[in-house]
Amino acid sequence: MGNTFLNLALLIIFHFYMPTFSMKLTTILTDQSALLALKDHVIHDPKNVLTTNWSASAPVCNWFGVSCGSKHRKVTALNLTGLGLVGTLPPHLGNLSVLSFLRIRSNSFRGKLPVQLSNLHRLKILNFGNNSFSGEIPSWLGSLTELRMLFLYQNNFKGVVPFSLGNLSKLEILSLFETRISGSIPSSIFNISSLQNIYLNNNMLSGFIPSVPRDLLLLEGIDFNFNNLSGHIPEDMFDHLPNLKELTLSVNLLSGRIPASLFKCKELQKLSLSYNQMEGSLPIEIGNLSMLQHIYIGQNHFEGIIPHEIGTLKNLLLLSMENNSFVGSIPPQVFNISTLTTISLEGNQLSGHLPSNMGLFLPNMEELYLGLNHLVGSIPMYISNASQLSLLDMSSNYFSRTIPDNLGNLRNLKILNLENNNLTSSRMSFLFSLTNCRVLEKIHFGVNPLISGELPRLVGNLSSSLEQFSAYSCNIRGSIPSEIENLSHLIDIELGGNKLIGQIPTTIVGLENLQSLSLENNVLEGSIPSELCHLTKLAFLFLTNNKMSGPIPACLGDLTSLRKLFLDSNMFSSIPSTLTRLNYLLILYLSSNSLSGPLPIDIGKWKVLTTLDLSNNQFSGDIPTGVADLKDLTHFSLSNNRIMGSIPESFDELLSLEFLDMSRNNLSGEIPKSLEKLRYLKYFNVSFNRLEGEIPEGGSFGNYSIESFRGIKACVVQLDFMRRKDKLPTQEDMIPLGTWRRFSYHELRPATDGFNDSRLLGNGSYGSVFQETLQDGMVIAVKVFKLELEGAFKSFDVECDVLLNTRHRNFVKVISSCSNDLNFKALVLEFMPNGTLDKWLYSNNQYLDILQRLNIMIDVASALEYLHHGNATPVVQCDLKPNNVLLDGDMVAHLSDFGIAKLLCEDMILLIKLHVYFSIFNVSVAYEYGTEGIVYSFGILLMEIVTRKKPIDDMFVGGRSLNSLVIESISSSLNQVIDPKLLNNIGREHLKVKDCALSILEVGLEYCVELPNEKLHMKEIVIKLKKIKVLKYMERVR
Repeated sequence: MGNTFLNLALLIIFHFYMPTFSMKLTTILTDQSALLALKDHVIHDPKNVLTTNWSASAPVCNWFGVSCGSKHRKVTALNLTGLGLVGTLPPHLGNLSVLSFLRIRSNSFRGKLPVQLSNLHRLKILNFGNNSFSGEIPSWLGSLTELRMLFLYQNNFKGVVPFSLGNLSKLEILSLFETRISGSIPSSIFNISSLQNIYLNNNMLSGFIPSVPRDLLLLEGIDFNFNNLSGHIPEDMFDHLPNLKELTLSVNLLSGRIPASLFKCKELQKLSLSYNQMEGSLPIEIGNLSMLQHIYIGQNHFEGIIPHEIGTLKNLLLLSMENNSFVGSIPPQVFNISTLTTISLEGNQLSGHLPSNMGLFLPNMEELYLGLNHLVGSIPMYISNASQLSLLDMSSNYFSRTIPDNLGNLRNLKILNLENNNLTSSRMSFLFSLTNCRVLEKIHFGVNPLISGELPRLVGNLSSSLEQFSAYSCNIRGSIPSEIENLSHLIDIELGGNKLIGQIPTTIVGLENLQSLSLENNVLEGSIPSELCHLTKLAFLFLTNNKMSGPIPACLGDLTSLRKLFLDSNMFSSIPSTLTRLNYLLILYLSSNSLSGPLPIDIGKWKVLTTLDLSNNQFSGDIPTGVADLKDLTHFSLSNNRIMGSIPESFDELLSLEFLDMSRNNLSGEIPKSLEKLRYLKYFNVSFNRLEGEIPEGGSFGNYSIESFRGIKACVVQLDFMRRKDKLPTQEDMIPLGTWRRFSYHELRPATDGFNDSRLLGNGSYGSVFQETLQDGMVIAVKVFKLELEGAFKSFDVECDVLLNTRHRNFVKVISSCSNDLNFKALVLEFMPNGTLDKWLYSNNQYLDILQRLNIMIDVASALEYLHHGNATPVVQCDLKPNNVLLDGDMVAHLSDFGIAKLLCEDMILLIKLHVYFSIFNVSVAYEYGTEGIVYSFGILLMEIVTRKKPIDDMFVGGRSLNSLVIESISSSLNQVIDPKLLNNIGREHLKVKDCALSILEVGLEYCVELPNEKLHMKEIVIKLKKIKVLKYMERVR
């Protein structure tokens, strides 16, 4: 009986507990099955963690990365962070029914997120960051309502941020940075009251920042950096974010002002708005944010003064306000914030002096950027007290006086940039001090023309870590010290634009890491030392415009690292055949030397060359067929050599060519019609050769002026253009200047509404110019001479004579003439749609950048060079001024008004009463020489174009002149004389423009000396201006 009762009791117990045991067994088996499925989907396990540890023979809860609940022994957490696993996620993971923490960041899982993960309703933390997941971020994530943290950063998702994420009412952190998502930020995000930090940076989000509709008391961080967000920041956004600590919106397209509500965020520690399009002033309320540590507002359009209230931010670590339009002085309180490590104010319009005690209260300062402003005065001596300073940039200001000799106290200094100021240093004594800076890596003090002196030998005692040494245009004299070899880590040397003499020292062989050597525009002599060929890392060599001679060393061909080689304007005598070994050379300038013989037969080996200038030498022979292998060539000049033979048909393979000049050679045959294939060709000149036949008409050839073909025996229609009866036609007379047609007085008068003032373009000394539109739609300009004035008849005759004897692309072309004996005389001219240079210089509505101005100078100089040297009968243009420089539709300059020009025949006495528009003393000057007077007036024209100041301006009184103003400004404050419109750029562009303007002004002054025999010819002026364009303005890597 007792046994029967016991068996019954056991049966009842087994009946009730068997389902529970079965459920537990089934659940753990389900979890095990899900994890084994994950293991099977991993195709690479570099650490063999899953391979050796996840085994069915061991309890699941003991597996690596797996955690189970203590009560039900089911999987509650999975952490496989940083194992380098490669594979996909199986849908079986959705069966981990009580999983709360899923972390698999920093692996290489890919593919889409399986929808079955939406079953993980207990999930609190989901971290899939730093993987390779793709597809869209699934909207079902919004159903995981227990989520506190969602990390999907650094994946390859596409599409938008799901609106459903706004349903995650317990979410604290949302991290989606670098996920390649696009679209707008869903407004639902700012409905999550529990949100603490949101990271959507480094994506492609666009549209407006949504408004914040409710108080988010826990939100501390917003990071929307590096997107394409636009519009204004919502004005009331920060009314609901009282505890915000970090706001980072940099690198977007945001505009408008800083919202006033921002200054209610008293806990704000980081404000980042840089690289946007924001504007307005920086409100004084910035001082209310006493917890601020980082301010980034650079690269915007902010303006006004820097509020002195910034000086009250005693926790500030970094102040970055660069490249805006802030004006006024820097509040001295800024330099009293002892916590500051970085101040970046460069690229503004700040002015005034720096406080004399600057540096005394900056014990933690590491980087100080004050470049590209209008600061004046001296560099404070106490700057040396900022002992932690590693970077000091005070470039491109108006600092003057002596460079402090105590900079050597900055023992942590790595970068020093003082270039482009008016600083001085007796015997360069500051370099003595800098020898104490043993970690110094970069020194820049170029474009300080008052420094002067010789480069001291102790330069070899500078830091062995020095990588860059730049002393461009400092009037440095003497030779390059041989001790420079001690600076074995130097990568870049810039000593161009000085007055260095002697030879390149052979000790340069010690600079084994050198990549760029710039010694252009000096007076160096001798040959290129063979030791230079041992610099196996040298990529850029600039020796332009020295007095170096001898053969170009054959060993240069072994410097396969060379990318740019500038040896032009020297006296080198031969080019070695080995030079074609430089297979990776990009730019080669050998122009204006004494190179002779044939062109390299294997020239085609320079397969990546983009620019090749061999002009102004004595090369002879035929053009090698290998030139056609230079597929990347964009600029090619053989001008002014002795090249013979025909233009190779294979030139049509140079499909990248934009500039081709083969003028002034002995080329013969026809211009290949195949050149019409060169669709990018913008400049083509084969004038003064022995070419004949038809000129191609297709492709780019329809855009070239006849000057490109001057001297060619072309098969064209002969023009009978205003010839004197006693003048026989020559080959050059047969060149077409335009479409010839006859005009009568009765045809011209109606076209100008009876020469009505409404059609008047301008008045000259002896005539008025009218704009006319003919019946066929052709627009012309008609110069009607004022015959009632004494000298008008002679002016008409002289202008006809000049235009008969001249052919140049930079003259206004005459289409025809109209003469009715003594009653009416007119010239029909090519219409210049962009008017006069004077209008462009002095109008408030029009602007010429430095490159346009330089091109105009070159155009005018080229025209004058032709008048003086290229024409059979030299001509002096006696009325050289901006009103007589006309601009066509492409902004090419054309000289006009030759009514008071003079033809200088060989048997004439060179005595001209030359009324010069420009004068040192603002009065008419009589020069007893011809072309030299125009060289003088052209020098003044250069200065007027750069300064935008007329030589007859009222400011020039009492012996003061444009000349003297430029001389004073070059030696003190260059920015005060250069046209302010030219100085609106920032950064490297600003330096480039300023350097270019300085070089032009120096040329202008050089040709304004009083004695004509001290001036060079117009031909040399053209060369100088073209060099400025190449060396100063056009992009070059140094």
